[in-house]
Order: sequence, then structure tokens, then C-alpha cells
Amino acid sequence: MNSTIRVGNLFGIPFYIHPSWFLVLGLVTWTYGSGLAAAFPGLGNGLALLLGLMTALMVFGSVVAHELGHSFVAIGQGIDVKSITLFIFGGLASLEKESKTPGGAFWVAIAGPLVSLLLFGTFTAIGLVTAPSGAGAAIIGVLASVNLALALFNLIPGLPLDGGNILKAIVWKITGNPYKGVVFASRIGQIFGWVAIASGLLPLLLVGSFANIWNLLVGYFLLQNAGNAAQVARVQQQLTGLTASDAITEDSPIVSANLTLRDFADGQIGQSWQRFLVTDNDGQLVGAISVNDLRTVPSTQWSETYIQDVMRSIPESTTVQADQPLLEVMQVLEQQKLSALAVIRENGVLVGILEKTAIVNLLQKKMQPNPA
Repeated sequence: MNSTIRVGNLFGIPFYIHPSWFLVLGLVTWTYGSGLAAAFPGLGNGLALLLGLMTALMVFGSVVAHELGHSFVAIGQGIDVKSITLFIFGGLASLEKESKTPGGAFWVAIAGPLVSLLLFGTFTAIGLVTAPSGAGAAIIGVLASVNLALALFNLIPGLPLDGGNILKAIVWKITGNPYKGVVFASRIGQIFGWVAIASGLLPLLLVGSFANIWNLLVGYFLLQNAGNAAQVARVQQQLTGLTASDAITEDSPIVSANLTLRDFADGQIGQSWQRFLVTDNDGQLVGAISVNDLRTVPSTQWSETYIQDVMRSIPESTTVQADQPLLEVMQVLEQQKLSALAVIRENGVLVGILEKTAIVNLLQKKMQPNPA
């Protein structure tokens, strides 16, 4: 998420807070604090607000525990957890990739609600065993009910909620196609989104009540994220089966390391390319050169200077194998914020350059409706 604040690590997982979380923290603190002050006048407003803040932090601690449930199961499957973020609607564990099997996806999805149900049972048991009174009983009751609500809400069978991911895994298992599961669960999520919006909008329009105004925000959140998930799934489905070699740019900018700078300048300057990949006599990728690199050598020496003398090395992270799935290539481009990658075979022979725009163009062609 944009504008997030990193506050540390949780079990080696980067932990972030979105600025919107502070607004919710303040509202929850004031709500719980006011409730405690009204129910127990002897506390005083100051102590009631302090207890409200403590309760709010424990509520969000429950949200973090929920996300850690997802994270630990994912890590157990060899999936890296990029971050956990708290924001206005709760929490989000960002995973590096999808589970390899529908069973794995199911357990990652259901782990969060199971943790929340476990916390509900724990707080309920504490209340029954210790039989607290006053504010203590109220706080334990809040924590138990919040965790139950967190589990039940997230089990709604529509993306981006956990229940939607569970439904996705089930459809994936039945159809054998993970993307069909995403699209189906996204549509269900959009339905719930519209229902939530209607439940918040109708009381407002009919009787001027803002009682369900929160439902409008939740509905918008569901609609937006469910729609995005469906769109991503359609893109991924179109790219399935394609490899890096399928998106190679024709006439990729490739020059020989044995070419003089004079020949390079005469043959390449003036073209649209500003950066060129360099190969040796065997066609193996050995470096890169840009038009600006010519400025490092006086033009009077261009005829005696070869590209191999001024070329730059290429980091291995900016190359991909020709048979690497195009979906993985897209992830590399996004993660490293690159616009292009060099594509090579296992023996190091350069195949060509792969640009992000080439993938976009390939997608546009594949997603165009076939003429009747």
C-alpha cells in the first residue's frame, strides 16, 4: 500500500501501518472509552479512555494474530510473506505468490479465521474461569465478540475476504483451474459488495439515518478489490502456457562485442534504441552498452576502440531464461521495477530483449474478441 509506515518486523515479516489505521484507532478508543465511562462512572474519563486505548490495541492485536495465521501457514508451504499491513479495514498479509495446490490455498485462507475462533474461545474461557467483574469483564467480552465477528465476517464467501479465498480453492479443486476459482469468488464478492452498499444507502435515503454508513465503505472495499482480483485472474489466465521467448521484441537491439565504436555509431545512432545488449562470438550475452557510453571515449579514438572495452556488465537479476513462464517474468519486472529484461538460453546465448510493453501488447491481442 502507498504511504504506509514501517514500524518493525513480526517474526521476520515486515510490519506496516497505513495512516488510515490511526483514524480507526482513535475512533475505536473513543467508542470503547466512552462506553466504559458510561457503564462505570467511577472510572473517570481519563482512566476510561486509557482502558479504551488498551482495548483498541488488543483488538488490533487480534487482527495481527489473524494475519499471522495466514502468514505462518504460507511460510510452511515455502511462500514468502512480503509484509503485514494494518489499515482502515483491518489487516492484510501480502504473500509472494499463490499456493501450488488448491489444498494449500485452502489452508492458507482458513488459517486466519481459525486463529480468530481460537482467540474467541480463549477469551470466552478466561471470562468463564476467572469470572471478572466491572471494566475487566467488559473488556474481555469485547475481545471475545470482536474475534468472533472477525472470523465470521472473513468467512463471507467472496473475494477479497478469506471466505472468498476458501471458495476459490474449492472451485479450483473442482475445475482444476485456479483462475476460474478467482473469477467465481470475485463475482460473489461483488454481489456482497452491492448488498453492503445498499444496506448502508437505503436507510440514509429513506429515513436520513447514518447508522449503516460503515456498510458503504465496506461495500466499496469489496467491489473494488473483488473487481481487481477478477481482472488480474483474467490476465494470468491469458498468460498461462506462455514463456519469456513468446514476448521477445523483434529486431532486438543486439550488437557484437567485437564491433568498433565507429561502426557502432555509424550503424546505430539515430535509431530509436538507446541501449544495446552485447554478445560475444558465440552469441552469449556479455554486457550492455548505451549511446551515452560513446561520450566516455573521444571520437578520434572510436575506430581503435571496441564495444567490449566500454560495455557495462549486466546483473544476473535483469536476465531471465527463455523457457521461464511469462507470469514469473511479469513478477520479476514488477518486483524490480524494470521496463525490460534480457532473455537467454541455458547456455547463456542471448535470445533477445523482453519489454513490459511487449507483454501488454501480447495481452491486448489475446484478449481481443475473435471475429465472427
